[in-house]
Amino acid sequence: MDPNILYIIIGVAALLLGLVAGKLIFAKNTRKKVEEAELQSQTILKEAELRADTIRKEKELEAKEKFVQMKSANDKEIFEKNKKINDSENRIRQKEQSVNQKENNLDKQIKENDAIKQNLNRQIELVNIKRTELEKHQEEHIRRLEKIANLSAEDAKTQLIESLKEEAQSKAVTLQQEIIEDAKQKAAKEARKIVIQTIQRTAAEQAIENTISVFNLESDEIKGQIIGREGRNIRAIESATGVDLIVDDTPEAILLSSFDPLRREVARLSLQRLVADGRIHPARIEEVVEKTKKQIDEQVMEIGERTVIELGIHGLHKELVRMVGRMRFRSSYGQNLLMHSRETANLCATMAAELGLNQNMVKLAKRGGLLHDIGKVPDEESELSHALLGAKLAEKYGENPAVVNAIGAHHEEMEMQFVISPIVQACDAISGARPGARREIMQQYIQRIKDLENLAMGYTGVEKAYAIQAGRELRVIVEADKVTDQESERLSFEMAQKIQTEMTFPGQIKVTVIREKRAVNVAR
Repeated sequence: MDPNILYIIIGVAALLLGLVAGKLIFAKNTRKKVEEAELQSQTILKEAELRADTIRKEKELEAKEKFVQMKSANDKEIFEKNKKINDSENRIRQKEQSVNQKENNLDKQIKENDAIKQNLNRQIELVNIKRTELEKHQEEHIRRLEKIANLSAEDAKTQLIESLKEEAQSKAVTLQQEIIEDAKQKAAKEARKIVIQTIQRTAAEQAIENTISVFNLESDEIKGQIIGREGRNIRAIESATGVDLIVDDTPEAILLSSFDPLRREVARLSLQRLVADGRIHPARIEEVVEKTKKQIDEQVMEIGERTVIELGIHGLHKELVRMVGRMRFRSSYGQNLLMHSRETANLCATMAAELGLNQNMVKLAKRGGLLHDIGKVPDEESELSHALLGAKLAEKYGENPAVVNAIGAHHEEMEMQFVISPIVQACDAISGARPGARREIMQQYIQRIKDLENLAMGYTGVEKAYAIQAGRELRVIVEADKVTDQESERLSFEMAQKIQTEMTFPGQIKVTVIREKRAVNVAR
């Protein structure tokens, strides 16, 4: 056989064998891949099932949590609604009680009016009876005059008219006095009620301010450092702060003396920093004092802001807020000015509410009470009184005209034009006149008592004058043969007016004029 043909046959056979073998291998690989794919798909299915279970459980947990949250929110909402319902029911019950009380008071008032009406009717009947009797007496008097005095009817009529005039005038004066006294008693009773309720609802503090502060030291050795070589350090401190430093034998203490509490506070904080630092020399002293002054300015603003927030006063100008803060470092007769202003503001709000004013006027009254003494803490000195200066400052920074008038009129230097003006004046007097509010130097107190007595002794007919009740009352004894009862009333009024216009005093002074006539004889 031809070798070429043999090669061809062998090649074809090899090719066929290769194809068969390749097919077998391909089939085997295919089966393997299919098996691997099945295994992979089973693994994927298992993982998917696990993941689905995990997701399902997570969703169930989320759903449970959400349900709990929604249930809690719903319970809270139901609780708040129930609370509001209960509050509304309580308010309704209170209003019902108030209405019932008002109805009872109205019934009581109606009964009282009926009793007054009956009393008036009885009085009218008595007046008619007396009028009838008077007419009879008049006719009899006319007949007597004509018979005895040989007078004409016209002359008798003239005399009768004059007599009746005098009698009517006397009765009218008596009735007028009774009406005035009754009105005064009712007004005084109602005023005392409002003032007492106002004072009882407001906290009070004792006077604690003075002119000396004590700076405590760890040891007496620091005194030498503060004094410095030849006293240069202490002179530098006094020059920078305006405060007198008293270094005496008092152990571990230095006294800071000044009538300005703000300066004393600057000096105290500066000394505290210098002692803590240990570097005490003139240059360092000036630096520390300047830093302390800036700190105090920030503190003043913070105090003012805190005060207006606590009192619920809004829209106050920043300069006025700063002045309110400066009040913390001012005092009047030992009473801290900020505490006095806060107390006056609360008193004004309470009194305005007790008087039945609307909410806006109550807020204005509180605002006027807080700002009524801002004229005592100006940045620059002024020739105006503190009331007028305060009114000017309030007007400058856009305050309500009612507040401006209340500030300027609280010492009657301006005419009172708004209803809150007398409220601010009264509350200022209450805050300053209560026991423990203010403290005076003994010499000033004694001098004021002497001036009060000397003022009374300057009037004609005054025999003796005594200031009692710590200067709250002036008792004047007049000579009975020189001063009549009517003149006694006039004298009391004139003294009160003169004290009010010429003297400065906290609170009020009661003037009592006593006239006594004694007739003494001895039986032997």
